[in-house]
Amino acid sequence: MIKMIITLKRREGMTHDEFTHYQKNVHRPLLMSIPESVEYIRRFVVSYPVPAPDHPEPVYDSVVEAWFDSMADLDALFSSDNFRTIVDPDHEHFIDLSTFGRIICEEDVVVDQG
Repeated sequence: MIKMIITLKRREGMTHDEFTHYQKNVHRPLLMSIPESVEYIRRFVVSYPVPAPDHPEPVYDSVVEAWFDSMADLDALFSSDNFRTIVDPDHEHFIDLSTFGRIICEEDVVVDQG
């Protein structure tokens, strides 16, 4: 199983709440509307920061995790015409693309208590 982790920061002039609303209600449905997402994504999770008074302010507004059966499936999604023409252009509406971070990895589960 291949996992992609993406760190996202909101674009300038957008509040965290506006970013979250856009990601949940505009961008996510757009991504899930293309058949390649349903075909290739096995699991998709978005995490948002919560108040944590004894911890530093978060650097990112969300972290996206997406699981794929193989690197070929990951590449098939991101190189598809639908992703490149429908989904990818939408990123500039809510993401500061200069801070975009991504890692392609495999998990090494240390603890899993269900």
